[in-house]
Amino acid sequence: MAIFLALFSSGLWGSADFEGGRLSKRFPAIAVTGASQVMGLALGVVVVIVTGAWRTPAFGQNGYLISGVLAGAAGYIGLICLYAGLATGRMGVVSPISSLCAIVPVTIALAGGEHLSYLQAVGIAVALAGAFCASGPEITGGVSLRPLLLAIGAASGFGTALTFMARGSVSSALMTMVMMRVTTAAISGTLALKFRTMGGFTRRDLGSLAYIGIADFSANLFVGIASTHGLVSVVMVLGSLFPIMTALLAFKILHERLHRVQYVGIVLAVAGVAIISAA
Repeated sequence: MAIFLALFSSGLWGSADFEGGRLSKRFPAIAVTGASQVMGLALGVVVVIVTGAWRTPAFGQNGYLISGVLAGAAGYIGLICLYAGLATGRMGVVSPISSLCAIVPVTIALAGGEHLSYLQAVGIAVALAGAFCASGPEITGGVSLRPLLLAIGAASGFGTALTFMARGSVSSALMTMVMMRVTTAAISGTLALKFRTMGGFTRRDLGSLAYIGIADFSANLFVGIASTHGLVSVVMVLGSLFPIMTALLAFKILHERLHRVQYVGIVLAVAGVAIISAA
């Protein structure tokens, strides 16, 4: 159950990142992030009303409110860095490094007392290597500073967000994700008022923005639920395999040629998942 939800989350994240990267070539990354996050919030509010999840206590030892706010702020920074980095065209720098975001929650989970079997540890290492290689790392030529910093910012933001998502999900995965969107919507609204612009989107862009927001919200929710049904360290690694989906969509839709290292990465990622499942 946990493995399936985590893998499904990575697929949703990868497709959302692909579409977000495409839109960010025409619009500011911060505008794409803000508009899509508001779309995700709309979905979350509907689900909360239907399920009655709003009755869950927000505070206390395992309350979702503070974790949701911190996860939202960190994830917002990570998304802006990712979309801005992808828009530079240096996907071979930004995507591989951002795929290593799982190192943050894995390290914290292990420091907090989680124990991995030998097979699980091997599977995690192989899966992370696969995600990195599947992103098409640029192993030749110089690397400019800007995409490198954006990639590190994306990995740090996502890793911190994943950590707080797991903590808040102990109380309520759904309410944690909704608080994340409330936070990002508040930040986006403040920035929109400051710069007096809604991003310049047209009606034909609303479908893409809605998909990005809904897919991202759903992925967060599923990985949050998965973290309550399995080891956080394992779930977060499987959820971080999103670069594979991004690369496959770029190959299928944009007709971008996959490099040999990406094929190796896909094989490694599948092997890592198989090892973790066997463990």
